Amino acid sequence: MSTHQARGRCLSRQTWVHAEPRTRGMQLQVNLQLAAGSWPHHSALDERRALRQYTAMIRLAARAAFVAIALAAPLSGRAQTRPLERAEYEVKLGPLSAGTGVMELLGREKVDGHDTYHAVLRIEGGVGPAMVEDRFASWIDAAAWNDQRKVVSRRFVQDQRELGNRRQRTYELSPERKQYRRVDTDETLPLNTDQPLDDVSMLVLARSLPLKVGDSYTISRYFKADANPIVLRVVRRETVTVPAGTFEAVVVRPTIKTSGLFGEGGEAELYFSDDEHHTLVRMSSKVPIIGSLSLHLRRLDPPATEGGTAPTKPRR
Repeated sequence: MSTHQARGRCLSRQTWVHAEPRTRGMQLQVNLQLAAGSWPHHSALDERRALRQYTAMIRLAARAAFVAIALAAPLSGRAQTRPLERAEYEVKLGPLSAGTGVMELLGREKVDGHDTYHAVLRIEGGVGPAMVEDRFASWIDAAAWNDQRKVVSRRFVQDQRELGNRRQRTYELSPERKQYRRVDTDETLPLNTDQPLDDVSMLVLARSLPLKVGDSYTISRYFKADANPIVLRVVRRETVTVPAGTFEAVVVRPTIKTSGLFGEGGEAELYFSDDEHHTLVRMSSKVPIIGSLSLHLRRLDPPATEGGTAPTKPRR
């Protein structure tokens, strides 16, 4: 417990409370509630656009929060009988508390004959009449886990239900053959790298970087070539206070070739603990109509390890 409490250069922190999981595996649930009359009056098109950006932030925040758990995962082949770690975040729309995010990490699973770590993210909630039910799954190669230069994805699944529309995608990634297959259409496409990354494994790589102020990283390993490059700029250090406590943090501005929250106009900032763990403690972004969206660490329970000590993060 004392080792875990020392993480993140936390200046003051609430007592960690371990919560037994209700289910095995990893789940994320975001339940959203807004006070009556808190949603401003705008056109239906503007509201749909704002909601899409809002849900995009929740998804990206969930993936980043997953990495805070994933980097602590032990590498033994023994099956896990309980989640490795549990993180809880508070979601805010401006000053309003809009919901919570909780996630847990699965153990190992075979994909195409390779050992992988399997993670599942689930988002459920809504703003007014617009409901969201999203599920994401990523399988990250276990053999390469300890070397950030070799972190690769083996499978990536998206199942999204938003604003009455459904989007389902399954991608099987084969680094050895430098190709990936979209299962629902049986379409095979080339990979531009033999170390492909999806949304989750990209963040695993990012958090294992040194993240020194003034550094800039250009990453061109996303499995869909047209999304490259992703640029990460480390802009400053800052002391931040969240429900989990007060942390010394390093602030990173991501830029992705997209018009969404992490595009150049979103002014997104990721706050990672200024230590070797780089735990995500806060995320913020600006979006039309809503104004500011932010995610705040509420609780990170101790990892479930076999030896009772905190495991190590991937080597640089």
